Amino acid sequence: MVGLAKYIFVTGGVVSSIGKGITAASIGRILRSYGLELTAIKIDPYLNWDSGTLNPYQHGEVFVTRDGMETDLDLGHYERFLDVNLSGESNITTGKVYMSVINKERKGSYLGSCVQIIPHITDEIKHMIRKMADKTQADVVLVEVGGTVGDIESQPFLEALRQLRNEEGHDNVMFVHVTYVPYLKAAGEFKTKPTQHSTKELRSTGINPDMIICRSEMPIDTPLKMKIAHFCDVEPKAVINCPDVSSIYEVPLVMDRENVGKYVIQRIKLGVEENSRDLSEWENIVDSLKKEEPKVCVGIVGKYVELEDSYISIRESLKHAAAHVGVKVEIDWISAEDSINMEKLKDLDSILIPGGFGERGISGKLDAVRFSIENNIPLFGICLGMQCMVIEFARLHGLDDAHSTEFNTETTYPVIDMMEEQKKIKDMGGTMRLGSYDCKLKENTMAHEAYQEELVEERHRHRFELNNDFREALEEKGLIVSGTSPDDFLVEIVEIKDHPWFLGCQFHPEFKSRPNRAHPIFVSFMQATVDNLK
Repeated sequence: MVGLAKYIFVTGGVVSSIGKGITAASIGRILRSYGLELTAIKIDPYLNWDSGTLNPYQHGEVFVTRDGMETDLDLGHYERFLDVNLSGESNITTGKVYMSVINKERKGSYLGSCVQIIPHITDEIKHMIRKMADKTQADVVLVEVGGTVGDIESQPFLEALRQLRNEEGHDNVMFVHVTYVPYLKAAGEFKTKPTQHSTKELRSTGINPDMIICRSEMPIDTPLKMKIAHFCDVEPKAVINCPDVSSIYEVPLVMDRENVGKYVIQRIKLGVEENSRDLSEWENIVDSLKKEEPKVCVGIVGKYVELEDSYISIRESLKHAAAHVGVKVEIDWISAEDSINMEKLKDLDSILIPGGFGERGISGKLDAVRFSIENNIPLFGICLGMQCMVIEFARLHGLDDAHSTEFNTETTYPVIDMMEEQKKIKDMGGTMRLGSYDCKLKENTMAHEAYQEELVEERHRHRFELNNDFREALEEKGLIVSGTSPDDFLVEIVEIKDHPWFLGCQFHPEFKSRPNRAHPIFVSFMQATVDNLK
């Protein structure tokens, strides 16, 4: 049965990490400017069920959805660009597909059939995609296929998309292929052969791209576009150049100048006026992010700092807040694993300690907390960062052996301990406190002043928490519990007085920040950073 939604499938070729996610999100942003409703799906061909146990060095941060799914970081791009809240069903992995099919086989759902890649796996993939379309009632469903064309893991997904195109009809489905056009300095020219071969590989699966997005370091000219159109069998106006830009938020504007929105509307007959788009708000966002003065320097003290994508939502949230306040933020990435150079910390205007797991880098994070307290530098702790703030605060106020049982099970003062419901859990994947929970704010605190609300909702990803056995003692020593679960049992936010800005939260506010709606806590932190310079 043909559905009401239109589908845009985004594939990639030549090399990975060329920006399929940003491309898909940018197409979505343009279509949103026409008043259309969109949802997005990221297909990850790996066998993992979700991203929860993946190494940040290999896959970047784990993005947590409102309903508690640990997903690929591209869902963060979709949420920020489209300004929507996606569900865990927006991340389809090979693991999810195969597990669903095997569970159905065990229940006898296939009535004795020999279960095969085609039709059972491909049918399940189509079912998952259509389920999102039905659930969201979106006008357009954006689907990004991870990896590159030619990867053996992607073949069942490409076959499913080929079938879905035939079933939904030509006017309801289009394919966008993202390729890389390298510039060879020795030859002094761009080379189109990688794009030609990548497109040929895609066509060998039975899929002809309707649009080719050419990524390049520098702009390519019209003759080169014509050459790609000729050899790849697409319309010249469907060859879109997307050269490197200073900010990812510029990409929708670059693509809009190439008339991407108009082409998509015509190709899949979206039924809106071609000139009805309004990207003025997005243009204002891009302009605000280009501000060069004044500058503030925020140090991020973490253990995955060699790969910025490990903290991509935090990085973007800082940019959103800086634009909101009217400054430019420069980020100094400081490894918590090394012996931290205290002189280097003195050059910072504020410090942020992100979340993480494991003992590696803890001593460096604790040193940063102590430095902030002793030198009155604004400090923001997220998840494990907050726990480090509590540990160091306790140590500075007489509990010399204070620690987390995650790192020292024999500590005399386990001010951070595992949540009771976590102690019986043996599996690592998908078993933490995940997703959105309510947080009640205490009046006359920095947290309440930032949010201007009594009750807020934030996303979590943790197993350990502030130990309530020490809560009263810590409060007596000056720790302010400014946010708790509605029943007042779980501590969500802590802060202290007589400090420029010292706040830690157990949740991850970075997952809710948007370029057009900077997160209140990040804004408060950035404003305090600016104010502390005066």
